[in-house]
Amino acid sequence: MNSSWSARPLPPAADATPRAVFGPSWFAAVMGTGIVANAAVTLPRSCPGLRTFAVVVWVGAALLLILLAVAYLRQRALRVHAADPVAAQFFGAPPVALLTVGAGTLLLGRRLIGFEAAVGVDWVLWSLGTVLGLVTACMVPYLMVTRHRFAPDAAFGGWLLPVVPPMVSAATGALLVPHAPAGQLRLALLLGCYAMLGLGFVAALLVLAMIYARLVHHDVPPATVVPTVWIGLGALGQAVTALGALAGVAPGVLAATYARGAAVAALLGGVAVWGFAMLWLVLAAGLTVRTVRSGLSFAPTWWSFIFPVGACVTATSALAARTGSQLFVWVAVVLYALVVIAWVVVVSRSLHHAAGHLRGWPVAKHARRRPVELEAQLGAAPVLRGTVRGSSGGGRPVSEARVTVLDLAGDVVGVAVTAEDGSYVFTGLEADRYTVVAAGYPARAASLTLDAAGEDAFDLTLVHEEG
Repeated sequence: MNSSWSARPLPPAADATPRAVFGPSWFAAVMGTGIVANAAVTLPRSCPGLRTFAVVVWVGAALLLILLAVAYLRQRALRVHAADPVAAQFFGAPPVALLTVGAGTLLLGRRLIGFEAAVGVDWVLWSLGTVLGLVTACMVPYLMVTRHRFAPDAAFGGWLLPVVPPMVSAATGALLVPHAPAGQLRLALLLGCYAMLGLGFVAALLVLAMIYARLVHHDVPPATVVPTVWIGLGALGQAVTALGALAGVAPGVLAATYARGAAVAALLGGVAVWGFAMLWLVLAAGLTVRTVRSGLSFAPTWWSFIFPVGACVTATSALAARTGSQLFVWVAVVLYALVVIAWVVVVSRSLHHAAGHLRGWPVAKHARRRPVELEAQLGAAPVLRGTVRGSSGGGRPVSEARVTVLDLAGDVVGVAVTAEDGSYVFTGLEADRYTVVAAGYPARAASLTLDAAGEDAFDLTLVHEEG
């Protein structure tokens, strides 16, 4: 695919090997690990050692959050990822990671750092995650409307990620309501959580409708994209979880009449949304099984299996606690067992994937200030080359345009600056699907797949040129 961002092109550079840059999608690993820990606390039935297991997993999620946050901030790739219409959707992952780890700190971390410290840490992480989540929920749709351009079949589960953080803020914010100063501040926190729940839930329903229309009217998404369909289950699960959590803290904050209304909404509204979530679960499971039969190789999108099912566990547990229904009890237990198994598999595959990237990251060459001349070699690694042209002036080549290649995880694998004839070249890439970003121009999406060997041409036509 090709897209763009309004930034000045970099000056021409000599051949260079760029450093590895990972995308915000990797924060989904923190989301998934954190929900595995948090969901264990909400289960209506427990077993010996489960809480200890949850504490260990939460510690792992917290350490991973610190590692990824430091590494991502140091690489300064925010502008590059915002330019990519796919990678930009995953900006919703970091705030959810903060919120999930913060909730785990209050639920599980008090055993290690003490109650007061746990509350303080949760306040910090929740505040930071909420602010980032609201910015993401506003910024990414704005970029989609004003900067990015999408084909009719572009909608995918990742479009839900920017609007999910406000719902997670609502669910995790309920844990902090009892610790807020009594009076107007506590009331404001509770009402703010309800407002964020409405913001995220209504937006999620709109996106779910677009995803469903895309599935019905177009071909099944590529194998690596199919796991993102599960994100819809996470959005619905978070809505049910938030309704239950907020209803639990409403008494004493809202008037008695409204507190009872919150309980009714948590029960009847929660069961209704849960039913829709089960429909989406069956649809996502069916698409996944179909894809597995035809071949589903590992990609970071596999983390889309974990957090959504974990959110469904917390939602089902909330309904079990409110209704006393054994149906919800056993569904929650079974789903949690499945999510733990899936988490173990995805963690092991992710570690192997990350190790492979560290051993040999693809090498990209910057275009020179002269036309690019390559000779395809049989059996050599695939080569990506092309020419950047403007749509005006008869499609004349555009020099000094920055071209960035990102993999399916949104990780930058190469940056090039076009030569005087508009040409660019990337060598040493693996056979895979990529996103190509041309800096300085409005975005337009298209697919790009490199063959195992040989040379592929991919010309970019830009909508307009900078003045």
